[in-house]
Amino acid sequence: MPTLLILLALLSASATSYADSATDVGAPDFSRQRELVHLVRQDCGSCHGMTLQGGLGPSLKPEALRDKPVEALVATIYQGRPGTAMPPWRRFLSEAEARWIVEQLLAGFPTETLN
Repeated sequence: MPTLLILLALLSASATSYADSATDVGAPDFSRQRELVHLVRQDCGSCHGMTLQGGLGPSLKPEALRDKPVEALVATIYQGRPGTAMPPWRRFLSEAEARWIVEQLLAGFPTETLN
């Protein structure tokens, strides 16, 4: 899981606009969901594998995450893991968006393009 945050840290300068559009209430709007799917697929995928089955970082597939508490997964994305390569993503995501990502990962992450 630490590599998920590392991947997010690799975001380009345009990633700061993600935080500007973030809200802390409910699921992100459809446009933001598409951005988040792209972010996870591309940035997280660089360590966790493009299909999220693992690589330098562990698998992010539902079966690999199922036994982990949702709150711990959200905290890992949002706050990072001190002492590891997993940085905090609170600069780029709201806590609600981190929760949405966890929910999507547990459900089987959507394809690159949401329709």
